[in-house]
Amino acid sequence: MPIDTTGANLLISLGKIALAIAIGLPLIVYLAQDSLIFYRQPLSDARRADVAKRFAAVQEIFIQARDGTKLQAWHAKAGGPLVIYFGGNAEESSWMLDELRNAPGVSWLIVSYRGYGASGGSPGETALVSDALQWFDHAMTLPGVDPKRIYAFGRSLGTGVAVALAAERPVAGLILVAPYDSLAAVAKRYYWYLPVDLLLRHRFDSIALAPKLQIPLLCIIAERDQVIPPEHGERLYAAWGGAKQKIILGGAGHNSTDDDPAFWPAIRKFLGLS
Repeated sequence: MPIDTTGANLLISLGKIALAIAIGLPLIVYLAQDSLIFYRQPLSDARRADVAKRFAAVQEIFIQARDGTKLQAWHAKAGGPLVIYFGGNAEESSWMLDELRNAPGVSWLIVSYRGYGASGGSPGETALVSDALQWFDHAMTLPGVDPKRIYAFGRSLGTGVAVALAAERPVAGLILVAPYDSLAAVAKRYYWYLPVDLLLRHRFDSIALAPKLQIPLLCIIAERDQVIPPEHGERLYAAWGGAKQKIILGGAGHNSTDDDPAFWPAIRKFLGLS
């Protein structure tokens, strides 16, 4: 009597497919994580010309990173405090120049991450934090800058960079917009089926630093943020060790915080301008 092995062969085939998925998918995510986290936005020639035409007082400045990488930023001088800006993971940061009219009397250093704007190199947590430290040290040498009035402003991904900077340098205060507790915590929300703790190289573990930080914090959370849900910012805020203020932007989403009428007044007040 012939033996039918169709069922057994099918189970074996399904098992091989499942094993391939179990091994292959995490491997693909591990190898692709840089492109999943960092959406590089280079500065086009047209945009650079537009900035030069419309913002004559803004200076494009360059420094050389410790590993030789050329880094670029925009310096807008207006007296008052200096704010170092670290943007989101898909920002070509020169867009912020259009927003500076909302904070008259504030000087800005708007940083372009590696691989963004006109900065060379490739982004990564270690490199971005090292570059942030170097930008702060450079800011201390800029004419007219009061070393005791240098603030850091982080948005989305950039909140992790700003917190890491604050842990190493004497910033006067932190402005965090759409912040998160750690990138690992956010990743687990989206990739719950993967061993995120084993795979993630760029952790930006802000909540581990928060209890030790005694500097003032302005935490701005978008109530309807679907990219970084509000609870991630709430956890970071709860863990903060210093003076802190929280603003919840009712109705705002991840990319519409600046349109909320409470956004810029809160920032101006935090910087001591109103």
